[in-house]
Amino acid sequence: MTLYRIGELAKFAGISERTIDYYTKLGLISPESRSMKNYRLYSHETLAALERINQLKHDKYTLEEIKIMMSKWKTAAPEADVSDKLVELELHMQRLEREVKALEPMISGLKPGQANRALSALLPQGVACIEAIRLLLTHGPPM
Repeated sequence: MTLYRIGELAKFAGISERTIDYYTKLGLISPESRSMKNYRLYSHETLAALERINQLKHDKYTLEEIKIMMSKWKTAAPEADVSDKLVELELHMQRLEREVKALEPMISGLKPGQANRALSALLPQGVACIEAIRLLLTHGPPM
């Protein structure tokens, strides 16, 4: 297993050492172990977590929201693939909700005909997505 000191991790993640210190203090990431000279050593999984954190920050999540999501991912059930996919879908739905809210001022300015055309183009995909999620949640994935 490859372990990175804080400087190496910062370089690979494209962030500052100070940011890594801050994320460690917040509990977003944690060192895998310590070296003989007491340097914190981080695993490759930490690098992947930093990439996730950067993506979530880019998607306008607060560090507190990110911390909650990261803790959900860490406590995933043995069905980790399903859990990860559901968390991914939840994040995607939250991003879409934020985008829709950002569009509300423009949508309210549309003429009725324009709004109907936009809605009729989105409605079939939205209904299909909602139905698929409902089936998954009530019956579980197909075997």
